[in-house]
Amino acid sequence: MTVPPASTGTPAPTGSPAATHHEVVVIGGGPAGLAGATALARARRSVLLVDAGAPRNAPAGGVHNYLGHEGTPPGQLLAIGRKEVTGYGGRIVEGTVTRLERLTGGAVEGTTTDGEAADAEPVGPRFRVGLGDGTTVTADRLLITTGLIDELPDVPGVAEGWGHDVLHCPYCHGWEVRDRAIGILSTGPMGVHQALMWRQWSEDVTLFVHTGPEPDEEEYEQLAARGVAVVDGRVTELRIERGRLRGVVLEDGHVIGREAVIVAPRFTARGGLLADLGITPVDQEVEGHVIGSHITADPTGATEVPGVWVAGNVGVLTEQVIGSAAAGMRAGSMINADLIKEETRRAVAARRRSARETAPVS
Repeated sequence: MTVPPASTGTPAPTGSPAATHHEVVVIGGGPAGLAGATALARARRSVLLVDAGAPRNAPAGGVHNYLGHEGTPPGQLLAIGRKEVTGYGGRIVEGTVTRLERLTGGAVEGTTTDGEAADAEPVGPRFRVGLGDGTTVTADRLLITTGLIDELPDVPGVAEGWGHDVLHCPYCHGWEVRDRAIGILSTGPMGVHQALMWRQWSEDVTLFVHTGPEPDEEEYEQLAARGVAVVDGRVTELRIERGRLRGVVLEDGHVIGREAVIVAPRFTARGGLLADLGITPVDQEVEGHVIGSHITADPTGATEVPGVWVAGNVGVLTEQVIGSAAAGMRAGSMINADLIKEETRRAVAARRRSARETAPVS
């Protein structure tokens, strides 16, 4: 079951791109995109941020582990970020990007007869960005911060409770369900790991084996030592009444009361657009197990294609909100540095041409 991001009800500011060319186009208006756009706008770059207005964490009641913003509703945090971007001259439009096209490969115009680069003006990467309304803009650099999609277990009640009583990250939600009756819905090899992890937040943890592998002898001992109960058999439903989780329903009809259920989604990077540029997702592993697909990049966010950066969950599936914001800021600063290098090369080339043109003829 794939659950698309939900709308916050507070869409990004709407409008036209206002110009057909921008030094940087940022695709995605979550914490990573907003932080990157802010860094670039503060560096006096022309920035266009395109946002569909459907953040992944919209169902959550608040953002956690974000210094200075603990418990802030996700929509409110994004509204603050949008105001900061536009306050420094960045442009935000609500919409989608439908295609990307690389116009040049960053080559240097002009060569000498022996193949060496001449002093002609260097040309950096250029991209054409197609928007959902049919318009296009061009950009010198791209920052992709489109996040990921949570592919949830196909069990009735999981999607309905997602982000409220159906959770996945203990650091995001553990405090909020501390000391409650917690169930682990195992669908893969991480079930035991999840059970032992969530035991930190509650003494009442039950592992539902469901479709996951049965724990081995050592794992059973670990679970027993930590007081984690194990229930065999498939789960047919999560019982939700009046918007709250009441219990876990087994194949035999037996209901075990739980107040929160933990699942392990498959995380799929929203990187389909990058296929236009020859960039495809690859598997990301945690403790030897594949948890989903992501776009590979270096520590600054630079991808294999010159001029294209990624930040946030599209590049690191396990990144939390504060980490995504930090990655966006880092990518934004590196994009600015890359643009400065290109501008310096152009200035040097122009200076050399000027010197040749004004040199006295001997």
